[in-house]
This record gives sequence, structure tokens and C-alpha cells, in this order.
Amino acid sequence: MFPSAMSRRELLTRAGVGMGLLGLTQLMGDAGFLASHANAADGLNPLAPKKPPFPAKAKRVIHIFANGGPSQVDTFDPKPALDKYAGKTLPTTNLRTERRTGAAFPSPFKFQKYGKSGLEISEIFANTAKHADDICVIRSMHADVPNHEPSFLLMNCGEPRQIRPSMGSWVTYGLGTENQNLPGFVAMCPNGYPLQENQNWQSGFLPGVFQGTYVDSKHTDVEKLVEYVKNKVTSKTDQRKQLDLLARLNGMHQSARPNDPQLEARIQSFELAARMQTEAGEAFDVTKEPKHVLEAYGPGEQARSLLLARRLIERGVRFVQVSHGPVQPWDSHDDLEKEHRRLAGQVDKAIAALISDLKRLGLFEETLILWGGEFGRTPVVELPTPGSNQGKVNGRDHNHWGFSVWLAGGGVKGGQAIGATDEFGFKAVEKPIHVHDLHATMLHLLGFDHEKFTYRYAGRDFRLTDVHGKVVKEVLA
Repeated sequence: MFPSAMSRRELLTRAGVGMGLLGLTQLMGDAGFLASHANAADGLNPLAPKKPPFPAKAKRVIHIFANGGPSQVDTFDPKPALDKYAGKTLPTTNLRTERRTGAAFPSPFKFQKYGKSGLEISEIFANTAKHADDICVIRSMHADVPNHEPSFLLMNCGEPRQIRPSMGSWVTYGLGTENQNLPGFVAMCPNGYPLQENQNWQSGFLPGVFQGTYVDSKHTDVEKLVEYVKNKVTSKTDQRKQLDLLARLNGMHQSARPNDPQLEARIQSFELAARMQTEAGEAFDVTKEPKHVLEAYGPGEQARSLLLARRLIERGVRFVQVSHGPVQPWDSHDDLEKEHRRLAGQVDKAIAALISDLKRLGLFEETLILWGGEFGRTPVVELPTPGSNQGKVNGRDHNHWGFSVWLAGGGVKGGQAIGATDEFGFKAVEKPIHVHDLHATMLHLLGFDHEKFTYRYAGRDFRLTDVHGKVVKEVLA
């Protein structure tokens, strides 16, 4: 019997404990890995390293996000049939995309075969192509709509409309991180946010501690990369006293507000910020790299971003996303030849250096690399519309019907192309692979069954792949 002085809130809290334990028992029966995923309210560190339910070859992820939609027929999916119909209407009807489209637009770039596998890759990725035997190109990707905003969210969060946890948040939720003095999930984009901004690395309904930490990698000064990483005001002893006092005050405040995820996330963010002072300065300082390593990556923001990604992965960060630039730089509606050559030139050498570097450090086989955009581009020219493209007819529209991404490292079988688009590169026709399938495959490589890797929210068990997805077994080594 409950004491008469008990408040209604306390009554409901105590009465709910039994049902909560019954629910937890059921969840643990469904997915054994949840037993190790206690939250901060249990007094355990939610970012502590955890083992996945199944043996995994991949332990960490680098997502090189070519935001804006690179053209598959100009990068990793050669289509010689376009030359035959150059400037002419295709014998098949143009699929509906976001804007009006016209005649066939052959690639201005040459393709050639690379490596023992003979994988065909465009000249604008000639350095990346040196690792052709390590790369698995998926040429039959498809998404839902030809619009950037929902496609960004689909690729990054598995859901094009509603707020859902990002892929990096799911991975850190499932595996924790190996270095408690650095964020488990870092999102880099030089000169500003990509389209959809921090929704690309949001934690959604997962605890806030799993959201990505944004870094503007345009900066070369470590103290601008990570603001206030060095305390120039108080001594370490005095700061330790301040932090201890703050922890006690936070504890008192939190005890009166149990199970408040936003409060818990804020407290944990302050604690992480304090811990980062011991290691972040060194981790983000690329000047500590030998000269030959810096030269291998080359100059520029993309090179620095990918070198930073390697340094973070090397130090135990679980998931690093590197967006190419603010908004959607690969969105070549016009001047495609000039823009794609320029953009590929900014990142091609650094990608090759990243793969070589990971091999040199013995990290390649445990690091899963994903390159690609949110969708591809049409194999036909985009027609000018009032108010856009300034009358130019030398670019491609968005194309969600068929596009390419590639995977490498972390249990991936390299030197192959999986699936195919039609003869012109418009639509995935051979082994179509949806974004949900890509996510399911990546989770499999990390040791998770995507159907059982769930989080209960609002009375439903949610997962990264929603109610879809299948593992693409051909990807697996």
C-alpha cells in the first residue's frame, strides 16, 4: 500500500517500475546486445565501448559524403551508348525528375579499366582508381524522390521526412566509442553546414549523447577548429575544482528531474567538452603529421578533412562523416564538365592517400569507407527554365532512379561492380539496391542484424532501416 503523502507523480513513477522491468526483460530476450546498453540513468557511461551481437570485420566508419549528387555516368558507371545518341532523344522515354530534361548528354570524361579487376572508373578519379581492387562500386542504387532535402535525410537517417537518428548516431549507440576524451561521432564540413544542417547528424529520439559533433574543417588553427579547447584563464587545479562543483550542482538539479533526456545530454556534453581538453588539441593538429603524409593528401580543405578523419579514427572515434562543402556542392545543373572536374580534383588525391594511410597503419581492414551522394544525375541534359541555369544546356538534373556509391575496407569485397543501370544510366535495372539495403549491409559489416537493432520510442521499436532493407551479400568479402 502506498503512503498517503505520496504525490501523484511519485505514485505513477513507482507503479511503472514493474511494467518497465517486464518490458526490459522482453527486449533483452529479443536482442541480447541490449543488455550492455544501459543509459546514463543507470550510472553507466552510454559511450563506453560495446561489442556487437555478431562477429564483425568493421569497427569504425568514414562516410565521405559527396553532397549534392555526383553524376554516376561521369564517375563510376560508364555508358558508351550515350555517345551514339549525343544530342538526340533517347529511344526510351526520359524518366520524370525534378526539372525538364532533353537529349542524351555523353560524359565529357574518359573511362578506363584499373587494377587486376579491370574496374572501369572515370579519369576525374584517377588517383582513387589506383585502389580499384579495394573498392566495391554499387551501380544500382536508388532512392525515393529527386529532391535534395528528403534525399539527404534518407541517406543519412534512413527516413526522408520525419526526425530520425542519423546513421552515425545509431552506430555510436550500438558500439559506443573507444576514446572517451573525443566525441564518438564527428561530422565535418568546411565553410558551413550541408543542406539540412545538423539534421544530417542528429540523434533524433536516441539520447543526445549520440548526436554528431560538428567541426568546420576549413580552419587550420586548432583553437578555431575546436573552440575553447584550451583553457587560458584558470589552472588545471582550479578548473578541476570548478568542474567538481558543477558536477555536484548538476547532480542536485538532475535528481529532482529524473529521466530528462535533454538535461542528461547537456550534462554529458559539458563533461565531454572538459575531457576533450586533454586530447582534442593533439588529435585535430594535422601539422604533427610527417611531411610525406601531408604531401600525399595534398593541399586544400578536402585533404585536411580526410586527414583529420584518419587521425580521429586512429584515436578511437567510431564514426566520422566528411561532407564536401556547404549546402550541395556536387549539384551540377550547369557547367558539369568544369564543376565535376573541379570537385573531384579537390578530393581524389586525398581519398587515395586515406586508403593508403589506413593500410599503412593497419586500420583499413577494420574501417568501413562509404563514398557517394544522396542521389545521382540524369544521363540527359537538363533544359533551362526561367530563373535558373541562365539558359545553359550543359548540366544534368537530379536522378534518384539509379546512381552509384562505393564501399571499401571493413569486410568489403573489393574490385567489383554490383548491379547495373540501363544502357544509358537512367534507372537501376539489374539488382536494384535501395538506400535501406545499403544501411542494412553496413550494419551487417559492423556486427548488427538491422531487423533486431532497435530502439523503443513512443511505443514502437524503431530501426535505421525502418521496415525495409536487405543485406547485399555480394558486398561481403
